[in-house]
Amino acid sequence: MQITRRQVLRLCGAAPFSRARAAGRPNVVLILADDMGYGDLSSYGCPDIRTPNIDSIGAKGVRLTKYYTNAPDCSPTRTATLTGRYQARVGGLECAIGVGNVGRYDDAEWLAKQGELGLPVSETSMARIFKNAGYDTACFGKWHLGYADKFSPNRHGFDEYFGILGGNADYFTHREEDGTNVLYRNGKPVEAKGYTTDLIAEEAVSWLARKRSKPFFLYVPFTSPHTPIQDPDGYDPKTGAAPVRQGHRPTYAKMIERLDRRVGDILSQLDRMGAAGETLVIFSSDNGGDPNGRNDPWRGKKGSLWEGGIRVPCMMRWPGRIPGGKTIDQVAVSMDLLPTMLAATGIAAPSGRPLDGVNLLPVLEGLKPNYPRTLFWRAKRGTRVRKAVRVGDLKLVIDEGEELHDLAKDELEQRNLLPTAEMIAKGLRAKLAAWEQEVMAPRLRPFRSAPG
Repeated sequence: MQITRRQVLRLCGAAPFSRARAAGRPNVVLILADDMGYGDLSSYGCPDIRTPNIDSIGAKGVRLTKYYTNAPDCSPTRTATLTGRYQARVGGLECAIGVGNVGRYDDAEWLAKQGELGLPVSETSMARIFKNAGYDTACFGKWHLGYADKFSPNRHGFDEYFGILGGNADYFTHREEDGTNVLYRNGKPVEAKGYTTDLIAEEAVSWLARKRSKPFFLYVPFTSPHTPIQDPDGYDPKTGAAPVRQGHRPTYAKMIERLDRRVGDILSQLDRMGAAGETLVIFSSDNGGDPNGRNDPWRGKKGSLWEGGIRVPCMMRWPGRIPGGKTIDQVAVSMDLLPTMLAATGIAAPSGRPLDGVNLLPVLEGLKPNYPRTLFWRAKRGTRVRKAVRVGDLKLVIDEGEELHDLAKDELEQRNLLPTAEMIAKGLRAKLAAWEQEVMAPRLRPFRSAPG
């Protein structure tokens, strides 16, 4: 008896995926790690963690070495990623939202008191753009852009959502530090057994297996390797969880290796359904590693604007369009992902909200050489405000003092040029001040009359 390819796909639990999709547009899969450091992947020099599946994305596509996040922690980078714009334009999301929907600096505290701490649906986000263009959309994983239903993933254009609403939760109980269950499915809290990384991947694979002919956009923001540091195989039935082992590198390594395995399951599902060749896959992290992670060789960690806090791994593959096995040194940032996706899919950018990010495809495809960028950062927490600007290779960091570095000669940020380059620093400060004025969020104007 002869078995057809369609039958084989069914036996493998995959739906046959038609190549005759709407307008021939590619699918997009965006996978985000949480607090993964630049040096936490094998392909980025990690000596003690094996990540063959994640590394395969770069091996079959491109690996970026100068990719920055828009912020040194969670919520701000996710805001910039989904909107393609500086998070400062939204207001109140320049620091990770605290457990229990707590604002962690003055603007966020003011918004929280009004029930407005989160990403408003008025901000045209990635999923709605894809949905309006005829794509199926789904998000499985960490949201961290507001607890209230009006800020939920489904309100932002995701057809389906399953994951953690807040910033972190126990990997087995799915509860935050205060005991609140933050595991949700389409707006409602749910109970589920299993390690969060596994649950997220299984939802993503299952959703992909149900796809037929419409193009799809899948966003998979894993919670790993964010704290709590818990062994994927360390479940204790007596406690219903696993011991928390902060600072224990072997456990941290197991978390990333489990993440790698589950990323491999998503990639394998694309292969099974015959969609790998027509899918743009992107993998990155939301910020640098915390003290559990490895940000080598860069200075700093999560929360800082030194390279180690904002320079992270990023890989992209798109067979037939992005050449395989290339290393790209172009300076890039989280908010570039949306305009790059739109260029890849032929979808028009939203009107009335100019994107701050740029389309990276010409560089990734080898059609355009590297070019200098001007990028700004501002991170707030409590009364502390950190700022940085990169213009070409010059980077000014303002954080309890100032330092100026020429990254072309000093990527490790060891030699402060300020004592002999005050005029250069003055020009960079002026650029930073002008940017702060330009991106000031309209919804904060009742609270503040000038950038703060």
